[in-house]
Amino acid sequence: MKRASLRALLIALIPFVAMCFSVALWDRVDPMLLGLPFNLFWLISWVVFSTLRMWSAYRIEAARHKKDGETR
Repeated sequence: MKRASLRALLIALIPFVAMCFSVALWDRVDPMLLGLPFNLFWLISWVVFSTLRMWSAYRIEAARHKKDGETR
C-alpha cells in the first residue's frame, strides 16, 4: 500500500485546521447567519465542506493509482 500524496493530505487537513485552530477568529455570537449564531454556522458549514474536501482527496488518490496502473 502506498502512502498518500502530500497534495491529498494537505486538502484533507484544511477542514481540521479551519475548525480547530481558527476559534479566536470566529468566537462570537453576532452576526446571525441563516438564523444561526456565527460560530455554529461556521462549524456546520465546515462539516459540509469537509465532505467535499475528502471527496477531492479521494479523487486525487484514485487518479494517482490509476496513472500508476494499480488495482485496488
